[in-house]
Amino acid sequence: MTGTGKKIIKETNAAADHVTSEAAAAGKDATRKLARFAAAVRYDDLPKPLVKLMKQCVLDTLGLCIGATTLAPEAKIIASYVKAMGGHAQSSILGFGGKAPAAWAAFINGSLAHMLDYDSTGDGGHTSVATIPVAFAMAEKSGGVSGRDLIAALACGADIHTRLAQSVDIQEWAMVEGWLPTQLLGYVSGAATAGRVLGLDERQMENALGIGFNQMSGSRQMAVGEAAHLRSMQAGFSGQGAVLAAELAEHGIIGSKEIIEGRYGFFKTYVRTETPLWDALTGRLGTYYSLLETHAFKVWPACGITRVTTTAASELRERFGVRAQDIEAITVTGSLDATRLLCEPMDRKRRPKTSIDGKYSIPFTTAVMLVKGNVTLRDYTAEGLQDPAVLAMADRVTYRNIPDAEAGTEGGRGSAATIGKTTVEVRTRDGKVYSSKPQSVPGDAENPVSDELLEAKFRDCASFAAKNINSGNIERAIEMIWDLENLADAGEITRLLCA
Repeated sequence: MTGTGKKIIKETNAAADHVTSEAAAAGKDATRKLARFAAAVRYDDLPKPLVKLMKQCVLDTLGLCIGATTLAPEAKIIASYVKAMGGHAQSSILGFGGKAPAAWAAFINGSLAHMLDYDSTGDGGHTSVATIPVAFAMAEKSGGVSGRDLIAALACGADIHTRLAQSVDIQEWAMVEGWLPTQLLGYVSGAATAGRVLGLDERQMENALGIGFNQMSGSRQMAVGEAAHLRSMQAGFSGQGAVLAAELAEHGIIGSKEIIEGRYGFFKTYVRTETPLWDALTGRLGTYYSLLETHAFKVWPACGITRVTTTAASELRERFGVRAQDIEAITVTGSLDATRLLCEPMDRKRRPKTSIDGKYSIPFTTAVMLVKGNVTLRDYTAEGLQDPAVLAMADRVTYRNIPDAEAGTEGGRGSAATIGKTTVEVRTRDGKVYSSKPQSVPGDAENPVSDELLEAKFRDCASFAAKNINSGNIERAIEMIWDLENLADAGEITRLLCA
């Protein structure tokens, strides 16, 4: 090698070392700061809109746990497995009734919460399913956990989960690196949630985060092929690990340190970046909650990526009066891998074989909206997947990938990245062409759902319970959730739903 070549390499390495050292300085004590925040957060410090959001998330998530018990084929399998193991009856199994050890209750309920793919979303995937089942499992086991403490635990867990996702400086990082962020981040956010319910101090909380990190997993490979139903269980795995992490920390087990900023920590190992956005992670901890701007509820029971195309299909019906019988062809255009993965291979996306496959299909879900004017849980049942009118409409759907620059807006993360970058166009039999390119979707922070819609969704999900729930208990549970901050024992809600 020439002297010039050696000099270039030396200068390049020096520059890289400088970037690394600057990043290390910016991220100093990041893990400890998160632990300190999680241990110290109090209900009285939370902004009122965040308290309201947490109560909405509780109503939404508990209902989904119950509904999955008869609508998801894997639900009965995991419930039977856990019940057969026995153990201390600590925490309720929603929808099925009975109790299990807290870690296993978090596993079942966390899995159930995501099985219908109807749960709320945000930066970092499905934050609520990674935290709410954990919080209630721990609250029931501990006993006497107030609604205010439960809300504080949920707020800190959701905030940490969101901050971890927002601090990543790589567009579509979960797709690029092949992770499912709900599960991956859930080991840490869930541990923070469980630790706050237990009242861990700062040192114990740091240990809990470290123990949670050591279990971290969640490869997107679980969403491929015949085992695709495993993706519905991602929050179950992380929830069980989160309870284990908090309880071991409470008993004195020492967890790994510097799990976020360390040499083999989250950013170096899982994201593989040298320049995370440290201010997004630790800036204004306890005073600013960005999830208020990013958290979204689903008004349709399918993958978050489909929300944009479903909104477009709804707009085509309502704004232009497009009728199903008049549609000759439908073209979906998008610029992100997330959209493409829900459109290809087109023949299988047009003919999903299972509920979860249908929920991860833009052609099928778009067809449902164009034919029926709505998308419901029953559209993904065995009967719904065989609806001839829907399948005929799905056959008319094609997908076209476009360059990112042509899409016209800057990228984002998660399902929100497709907003403003995805178009649905229909051509009618008389040659007319109509198109829709949504800039927002129902349920987003700027287009919020109503409490009445969430209540109706809860009742609908509860109607599918494996173990019938008294209608009076359903209504009482709704009242208790809206009044959560005044409950002396938050575990009363899950006990009531399983009575």
